Amino acid sequence: MRNPLSLVQTYKMTNHKITVAIDGHSSCGKSTIAKALAARLGYAYIDSGAMYRAVTLYAMRYKLVNSGNVKVQELIGVLTEIKIEFKYNPSTQKSETYLNGENVEDEIRQLTVSQNVSPIAAIPQIREAMVQLQKEMGKNKGIVMDGRDIGTVVFPDAELKLFVTARSEIRAKRRFDELTNKGETVSLADILHNIEERDRIDSTREASPLRKAADALILDNSNMNQEEQLDWVMRKVRERLEGNF
Repeated sequence: MRNPLSLVQTYKMTNHKITVAIDGHSSCGKSTIAKALAARLGYAYIDSGAMYRAVTLYAMRYKLVNSGNVKVQELIGVLTEIKIEFKYNPSTQKSETYLNGENVEDEIRQLTVSQNVSPIAAIPQIREAMVQLQKEMGKNKGIVMDGRDIGTVVFPDAELKLFVTARSEIRAKRRFDELTNKGETVSLADILHNIEERDRIDSTREASPLRKAADALILDNSNMNQEEQLDWVMRKVRERLEGNF
């Protein structure tokens, strides 16, 4: 059996590219896995959740959302004024989110944005606009994208689809540690409530609800560290790549 790394190195020298779609629950580490995988493969990484967070931040700044209550028609009316981009930062070696030319990568990760993003992401017109942008970003393949409906709506023909999950209390603790490490004062109970509420909204919304694609592989990372997760995913990538040689 070939070594996954050597296979990927061989793969990088070919013109063949695949699409990797990663879906799953909030705060389950989708972005961490996707970023690491994209770096290993030399692919572009797109955080679709950051796009909805950027729209949410815009809505918060212009008083179009408050405590989950969205001024839907007003927000839809200004969608053309919202420009979202991803730019690679060589100093951090990460792709960062820009809203109308401003780097908002740190601001969109705050709990206040998390508390408002699900109702905004459930608006059909906003999902339609973001999905079209996501499809455009991935039209040439060679991309890893994570979110809630990547394998079911954005890239239903992706060569590799993953559905990532973990127990809610574990996801809450991970999110709590992340925010406190950034110096934010947050409540573990509030974070757990937010995660469970986001799961409910994401799974029951009418437009592109969160669900596992029929051909997606489930990755429950409740008891896995980041290295173990990447090793697991790389084995699945290897299987897909071997099928194309």
